[in-house]
Amino acid sequence: MGRLIVVSNRVPLPAKDGSPPAGGLAVALQAALKERGGIWMGWSGKTSAEAEPGPLAIEERDAITYALTDLTATDVEEYYHGFANRVLWPLCHYRMDLAEYGRKEMAGYFRVNRFFAHRLAPLIKPDDVIWIHDYHLIPLAAELRQMGFSNRIGFFLHIPWPPADLVVMMPAHQEIVRGLAYCDLVGFQTDYDLQNFAGYLRREEIGDEVGPGRFRSHGRMFRAAAYPISIETAAFAAFAGKAMASSMVRKAQQSVEGRDLIIGVDRLDYSKGITQRLEAFERFVVTNPGYQNKVTFLQVTPKSRSEVPEYEQMQKMVAEQAGRINGAIGTVDWVPIRYINRSIGRNLLAGLYRLASVGYVTPLRDGMNLVAKEYVAAQDPEKPGVLVLSRFAGAARELKGALLVNPYDTEGTANALAKALSMPLAERKERWRAMMDHLLAHDVAAWCQGFLDDLTAGA
Repeated sequence: MGRLIVVSNRVPLPAKDGSPPAGGLAVALQAALKERGGIWMGWSGKTSAEAEPGPLAIEERDAITYALTDLTATDVEEYYHGFANRVLWPLCHYRMDLAEYGRKEMAGYFRVNRFFAHRLAPLIKPDDVIWIHDYHLIPLAAELRQMGFSNRIGFFLHIPWPPADLVVMMPAHQEIVRGLAYCDLVGFQTDYDLQNFAGYLRREEIGDEVGPGRFRSHGRMFRAAAYPISIETAAFAAFAGKAMASSMVRKAQQSVEGRDLIIGVDRLDYSKGITQRLEAFERFVVTNPGYQNKVTFLQVTPKSRSEVPEYEQMQKMVAEQAGRINGAIGTVDWVPIRYINRSIGRNLLAGLYRLASVGYVTPLRDGMNLVAKEYVAAQDPEKPGVLVLSRFAGAARELKGALLVNPYDTEGTANALAKALSMPLAERKERWRAMMDHLLAHDVAAWCQGFLDDLTAGA
C-alpha cells in the first residue's frame, strides 16, 4: 500500500508543540497518516481576496504533509454556506423544509470540488490511497476519475443518508449520487443509512446491489458498508478519571453538591433537538415534584455557523426557552437549567461527564453522536451514570444499554429521565458494562483500520 491521502473540508492541524488536536477522529487519521506517510488536504478556513486563491500552503509535521488551500468569498458562500449547509445538511437530517436550493449555489459546490481535485492532482502518486470525508466533497471522486486517476478511492459520510423519498426532493440528486459511484468503497455510519442508499439506487433504477455490500451504478462496480465511527475509548476513560483532580471540575462538583447532575452537550444545530430536550426536562420536574431542587440540568451548546440566519434565530430561541423554564420552576436557591453557549475545555468536559448522573443525548437525527460514547467512556465503573439516548442517533444502533427515547415524545422522554435517576446501582453497572465493553472493542482506531483494510483489499 502506498501513501494515504485524506481529503476533508477542514484540516485539524496539530498544535505547535506537536500535540494532536482534541478529538479521536483527528488522532486516528493522523496515526494512519504517520504509519503510511501521507497527505491531509483541505480548506484552510481562510478567505482569499484574490479572484484565484494562491498556491497550496504546505506544512510538514511528523511524516505528514498538510496541504491547505484558501477559498474565495464567493466559493465559501456558494459551496460551504450555500449548497453544503443549506441543502445537503438539512436534507440528510430530514429537514427539507429548511433547505434553500439555488442553481448558483449548486454550481459553486461542484466548482469547488473540481478546484479541490485540481489542487490535489499534482500531489498524487500512482499507488496512493485516497480517503475523502463527508458531504462537502461528495463529487470529488468523480472529478479525480475524470482527470484520469485510477487510485483506490474511499468515501466516508459522517452524517445520515436519508430515504429515497427525501433524496429525490433535491435537484441534481442523480449527479450527487454519481459522485459516490466513482469511489471504490463508500462508508456510512449505520446499516439504516446503507439500506437507504441501496433503496435509492433501486427506486431510481440507476443501480442495484449485486452481492453483499457490492453495488453497480453509473457503469461502475463499488462496495458500500456501515462503519460506525467511534472514540479513543480507553484514553478518554483515563482522561476523565484524571480530570476529577482539576480545580474547575472540583468547583463544578461543589456547585451541584446534593443534587443530581444531568448533562447535555451539543453544537448549536436544529438537528440536535435542544428545544425538545428542554421541554422534556421541564415536564420531568413538573410531574416529579420530589426532584425539585434535587437536580440540575447543564446544557453546553457552543455556537455554530453563526453566518446562517437559522442558527442565529435558534440561539435566541434556546436562550429564551431556558430563561422561561428557570423563571417558571426555579426558586431563590435553585436554578434548574444552566445554559452555556460557548465551548468548554476538554478536561473540564470529561470531568463533567463523570460527575453527571445522566447523559442526556436526544438529537432529532444524528449520523452517530460521539457525545453519547464519550459520556459512557467517562463513567466511574463503581457508580456509573445512565445514558438517555435518542433512537434517531446512530449511536443507538450500538449502545444497547442506554434508555432509548423518541425526542418528539415529551412525556416519554420525561419518564426516561425519572427512570434514569431512580435506577438501582446494579442495573446501572450492568447497562454501562455492556456499552463500555463494546466501545473498547470498537474504538476509533479499529474504525479507521477496518475501513482502510476494506478499501485496500484486492488493490
